[in-house]
Amino acid sequence: MNTPLQQQCCCKNTSLQTPQKPEASGWNLRYVAVITTLGALWWLAYSVIQPAAHWLSVGLMGFAPGSPIAESVEFFFYDTAKILLLLVALIYAIAWARAGLNVERVREYLSGKAKGVGYFLGSAFGAVTPFCSCSSIPLFLGFTTASIPMGITMSFLITSPLINELAVVLLWGLLGWKITVAYVVVGMTAGIIGGCLMDAIKADRWLHPFILEAMANMPAQAEGASGTGAEPACAPRITLRHRHDFAWSETSTIFRRVWKWVIIGVGLGAALHGFVPENWFAEHLGAGEWWSVPLSVLLGIPLYSSVTGIIPVMESLLTKGLPIGTTLAFCMSTVVVSLPEMLMLRQVMTGKLLAVFVGYLLIMFTLVGWLFNLTGAFLA
Repeated sequence: MNTPLQQQCCCKNTSLQTPQKPEASGWNLRYVAVITTLGALWWLAYSVIQPAAHWLSVGLMGFAPGSPIAESVEFFFYDTAKILLLLVALIYAIAWARAGLNVERVREYLSGKAKGVGYFLGSAFGAVTPFCSCSSIPLFLGFTTASIPMGITMSFLITSPLINELAVVLLWGLLGWKITVAYVVVGMTAGIIGGCLMDAIKADRWLHPFILEAMANMPAQAEGASGTGAEPACAPRITLRHRHDFAWSETSTIFRRVWKWVIIGVGLGAALHGFVPENWFAEHLGAGEWWSVPLSVLLGIPLYSSVTGIIPVMESLLTKGLPIGTTLAFCMSTVVVSLPEMLMLRQVMTGKLLAVFVGYLLIMFTLVGWLFNLTGAFLA
């Protein structure tokens, strides 16, 4: 006679598996139809964000094309819609996938002998994802609640806004291959070192309580009786409905907490977008004194731009005589340590973790600026 436990499990002996109920099969079909339709609508909405934002700012509101106010308003509509769409889609998809994930095995692999590889993979994944700093936060939330080690998640969060394929192409065309390669290496190195640091200080303990609670509420995975990680003889069946319920609960909880901060953060960035005082920076920081690098890093914090958006600014600053290291330090700070991102990260990080994160980045970008100012002549 089968025990109740055996009747609820997906065992290798197929005679122990209960047939799927007709109502469950019907729900699965409806779910696939609905999710396919919503996915198509999501893709359509995401693809028209840019022209819609332009029409709202120029066509509907009547601002002059190319003016600072038009650029700021268009930036606000575009980035707000993009981040909110990414937030919903990525959190749901990651939560859906990890509902049946054996978290202990993933954590063991990434935290054990492959830890160094994990930092590199996190940094490399950040380098190939075309996200700005604020758009990377949904993935950061998903990785964190999936119990991916904090160091690997931080490697991704640091590298993602710094590097993407479009930025590499633009940078190569504007500044040459030597500076481009050096920039990519420095960006990934910053991510890897940052990941090592965050794991060394056990930074995951400084996440906000609701994130720690989400990590604790991960659906439990059955392990072998010995606890050695061997394949269990009987693993719980994770149905499609269970996955959806878990993913929807996770998405709605996180979305309700952070959506308003997305709007506030992007609004702050939009208010400054288009008003980057390039001439002032070139006039006051162009002499190359040692203090100009940390000052440029601090001055970049209130501003906000994606890496592709900051590269033309970088070219302009270099043309006007700003040293390469000072320029890179300013642009990296603008891209990664912007106030909008800090406002959003404050909703998932405690003040202590956010201070460590920002402090590391400011020190790293300052060192990068000094290094490039010393070696810039060899990279030209």
